[in-house]
Amino acid sequence: MNNSLRALSAAFVIAVASLAGAIYLAHARVDTASDSSFGTGAGVAALDLHALLEATGNPDQRMLDNAFRQVEKAYYRPVDAQILLNGEQRELVAYLRSHKVASPAIPVAIATGQESHDIALLNKNLDIAESQYGKQTSNAELTQAAIRGMLNALGDPYTTYLSPSEINSLEESLKGGQFGGIGVYIVEDLQRRVLVEPIEGTPAYRAGIKTGDRIVAVDGHPVTGLKLDDVERLIRGPIGTVVRLQLLSSDGKLGRNVPVTRQQIKVPSVYAKMENGFEYVRLTEFGQTSYDEVRRAMLQGKQHNAKGYILDLRNNGGGYLDAAVQISSLFIQRGPIVSTIDRAGFRETKEAQQDAIGAAPLAVLVNKYSASASEITAGAIQDYKVGALIGTKTFGKGVVQSIYNLSDGGALKITTARYVTPLGRDIQHRGIEPDIFVNQPIEARIIDSPKDLQLAAAKSYLRRIANR
Repeated sequence: MNNSLRALSAAFVIAVASLAGAIYLAHARVDTASDSSFGTGAGVAALDLHALLEATGNPDQRMLDNAFRQVEKAYYRPVDAQILLNGEQRELVAYLRSHKVASPAIPVAIATGQESHDIALLNKNLDIAESQYGKQTSNAELTQAAIRGMLNALGDPYTTYLSPSEINSLEESLKGGQFGGIGVYIVEDLQRRVLVEPIEGTPAYRAGIKTGDRIVAVDGHPVTGLKLDDVERLIRGPIGTVVRLQLLSSDGKLGRNVPVTRQQIKVPSVYAKMENGFEYVRLTEFGQTSYDEVRRAMLQGKQHNAKGYILDLRNNGGGYLDAAVQISSLFIQRGPIVSTIDRAGFRETKEAQQDAIGAAPLAVLVNKYSASASEITAGAIQDYKVGALIGTKTFGKGVVQSIYNLSDGGALKITTARYVTPLGRDIQHRGIEPDIFVNQPIEARIIDSPKDLQLAAAKSYLRRIANR
């Protein structure tokens, strides 16, 4: 489910589903720190060396300067500088109040739209906070608060500051790493409610947490108004410790408190099996190794003369853009897979890799928690009519995030483009309608069980195709 569904999970399965997280990642630098642990991807904004060389002041101010410039330059919609200034001021005040500063004297600055002037105002407020209140907190934390406030002010749940530990967790997750957590994906819906989906076999799953449950509070801390990254931070903790989630059922009728013991989590990517002559492949996220895993599973199906193929993208919140293109290319021989469009209208099209393996007939299972990279793959397969989408309408996350590393080891995660399917469909807040609608409860325990009506419908569809 970061945006993530990249998208994020409470164990920081950030693909960063976010849905939210679910995100599509490309990487670039916006300051002079050491080389990123991520490689740069196609379509990333070029490094603005002129802006970097002009940056003045202390290192904290340089980082703030460059964050401001990067947001103004890369965000997929025009940015009002006043919004960024207001966001910095609000977050600095809120942060200082949380550190027992009763009435922080951080003034409201008025933007002029002239970049150097507006940056000077940002720096002035940061300098006031550091000089007057730095002893009660730290300059590094105040700088992070200032940057976080700017990004939060955009009102975009996918655009945020990632701390050094969060960006490391993001890398770890998408590379298939292990971490301490409880094993849930978390997503923010359009009403800004935080919903969860447990990963099968994890502590959250065993504790009875259900897909679609809403998190109300974590260890007594209400989550209303928090970013997904902050919710993840509350949930994650040392292995062996207990976190208590206050939950509401998906229908809002049942409230309960669920204690869950944290443990080391290995995030699954692909589960595959041959059943009744059909190769069934369930993909949980679009990570670094997902293409190889899906390809291997589909080829095993061909070796065993599968009568049809089922790609299960239900509850898959996304991941890497390139992984979506690669996996789509297994079924689409040539042509565009997805196009991204930035604020200036520049369109970059990702083409099929021309390595399709002929896995047909194909059924693709989707539901309302299929998002981001899942929707890229599902949309391309539907547009080219190389498979049938079965299930319910998808989530509707049609925007792309890029990661820009900062000198403190953290990063900016910024929505830099929107995407459209090969036929030009913009699915942001719209989702993708399946070819065959089959409704059923959004519950992890139903998937791949005798009660799985959507899977049964996929098998029925493939039988009809095979018997023609």
